[in-house]
Amino acid sequence: MNVLSLFDGISCGRVALERAGIIVHNYFASEINNNAIKVTQKNYPDTIQIGDITKIKGSDLPKIDLLIGGSPCQDFSEANRVKLGLKGVKSRLFYEYVRLLKEVKPKYFLLENVRMKKEWKDVITSHLGVEPI
Repeated sequence: MNVLSLFDGISCGRVALERAGIIVHNYFASEINNNAIKVTQKNYPDTIQIGDITKIKGSDLPKIDLLIGGSPCQDFSEANRVKLGLKGVKSRLFYEYVRLLKEVKPKYFLLENVRMKKEWKDVITSHLGVEPI
């Protein structure tokens, strides 16, 4: 299975796939935090780091079976006093997830995020074409 993990962090998605017994042939990770990348590469040295999500082109990747990720949640979070939702600098990176979802057309995809206002959840649901669980 070829996996594209956006906003990869320390590759918790890969940990979950491993624990579920899912064999990963190629794991492409989009992450910009150097410390997170170091943790990933220590634990999974075969991870293919592809950098900033805004610079990735789906056409540069092989066939992707699974797209995973969780776009930044700071602008949705109840812990943040100023909730800008999808207009926030970080949370609007969700639209980069959608762009790559359309470009790579994976067999499966998973997007995770925090509980949020219904209006933002409805926009995300509309773009993904599926109801959240």
